[in-house]
Amino acid sequence: SSLAGNKDSIYSLAMNPPGTVIVSGSTEKVLRVWDPRTCNKLMKLRGHADNIKALVLNRDGSQCISASSDGNIKLWSIGQQMCVQTFRVHTEGVWALLATEGFTHVISGGRDKRIIMTELRNPDRSTVICEERAPVLKMVMTPDQSSIWVATSESTINNWAINQKEWPCGDYCGDSASVGPGGLVPKNTEPAQRILGGPAIRHHVILNDRRYVLTKDTEENVALYDVLKACKVEDLGRVDFDQEVKKRNKMVYIPSWFNVDLKTGMLTIHLAQDENDCFSAWVSSRDAGLTDNDSVDQKVNYGNLLLQALLEHWWKPLHADEENTGNGNDGSGQAHSRDGYSYFPVPGHTPVIF
Repeated sequence: SSLAGNKDSIYSLAMNPPGTVIVSGSTEKVLRVWDPRTCNKLMKLRGHADNIKALVLNRDGSQCISASSDGNIKLWSIGQQMCVQTFRVHTEGVWALLATEGFTHVISGGRDKRIIMTELRNPDRSTVICEERAPVLKMVMTPDQSSIWVATSESTINNWAINQKEWPCGDYCGDSASVGPGGLVPKNTEPAQRILGGPAIRHHVILNDRRYVLTKDTEENVALYDVLKACKVEDLGRVDFDQEVKKRNKMVYIPSWFNVDLKTGMLTIHLAQDENDCFSAWVSSRDAGLTDNDSVDQKVNYGNLLLQALLEHWWKPLHADEENTGNGNDGSGQAHSRDGYSYFPVPGHTPVIF
């Protein structure tokens, strides 16, 4: 079965434990409520001024909490089909929500990096649990409700303690107006546990030779990558990024033949035939390192070389009898050849997505 009715992208979804109510939020700035048993749309709830990023339903499906990029958290009565309370405890967009088991408190986080617990019956009483180093994307509460695991736009996952005895509001509580910057001091200054992630690449420069890419990660480390070999060539450490770019750029012109994407925190290369044609970069085979100085110099295509290397192992399942161990990737980085064509090997674990 399917629940139709949304016109734009859906960014949030919630269902109560018995599975009698489903609520969705989207860029249309409205909440849509369905009965999944009959697939009927029950209502549409309006009130937010921006994309709805997170939703939570109580057990019987009578109440819903929504969080939006407009910075507001709203408590809805499904039976009355209206918003009964608006919480303004964040200074920027709210992207993640949790509710306690008894639906007495809501825990929220978002772009302002603060995780705040608010009492639903008394919206003026809030507790700043902690302040992360990056915007909060997702939160999960432990089964005993003693702590929460928090994922941010950085790669490290933190666990923050929650003292249930202080939920009725203790010394850390105050009115919602004092929760913002300069207001309440976060209850926790350090996480109880931490799962470390690797540093994410945040900056890059494609060098003029259109083969090497210089990157800089969240720990200020600079590295050099070879696109043709799909590997890291050198770790340069914490050096001046701009100076390295100036030092390594050559006085040469080669057309752009690939695009770089850093959304995953890793270096991702896109080959296409749009504004950057992957077959537009023709260079000397001698300059590419495929032939020595005594050999006849020929023109080679960077895009063609990379595609041959990426598809090197695809032919083996179809030609098991003809497999030549000399044509595989021996890790030496030397140029390989098959059927008269030379190319560089790439690591066998390199993912390829079509």
